[in-house]
Amino acid sequence: MASVPGMLEERETAARVRGEGLREELVEALAASAAETTAVTGAAAEAGTVSAPAPVAGSIVPPWHEGLPVMVLSLDYQRILGVLEQRRSAGRQLLKAREITARVGLETSSAKVEGVRSKARRLAERGWLLVGASGAFSVGRRPVAVPDAGSSA
Repeated sequence: MASVPGMLEERETAARVRGEGLREELVEALAASAAETTAVTGAAAEAGTVSAPAPVAGSIVPPWHEGLPVMVLSLDYQRILGVLEQRRSAGRQLLKAREITARVGLETSSAKVEGVRSKARRLAERGWLLVGASGAFSVGRRPVAVPDAGSSA
């Protein structure tokens, strides 16, 4: 009969071997994906058909600049902007995070409101929105200086 520590050691060794195998497979898959992406991007650049990147869930918010389409933002950010655009066209400007949360169709629990507030703040930091002294948000875009964006010299 095998001892408990011996059985645990065997299982640990088997799990370590399995983990190394999975890690190798992941590295290979990532390398293949990167090579595929590079090939597609290179071919599109040669053909002159490079367009704005498609939105990705959980993606970063790029700094706003003239000519940057809203479609570069993920759908969550687009919805927030859409709510504020509708509000502006109705003649009202400012909305608090709780109101935005309700208007995008989410429950107004503290967690959901804080998530929307965080996204709205990120949009404001990147120049897509304006934030008032009261903490309410409104539509308004302003260019944001991007560090190391190149010199004018």
